[in-house]
Amino acid sequence: MAPRLVAKGNGKLAQRILELAKEHGVPIERDPDLTAALEPLDVDTLIPPELFQAVAVVLATLYRANKNS
Repeated sequence: MAPRLVAKGNGKLAQRILELAKEHGVPIERDPDLTAALEPLDVDTLIPPELFQAVAVVLATLYRANKNS
């Protein structure tokens, strides 16, 4: 199954998403280039195949962080 964009925001909404992630122990990984590439997508949209590698790198980092915490 292809990855899907499940949330996005800017300004106050982005800050709230980050706060909720921290409150729930969700690791945060910043990748400005990937963010820019995903920005035009609507929520609940499949990630385009050309971005799979970049998303996989971020997910692998997050899975390792979860495993080590």
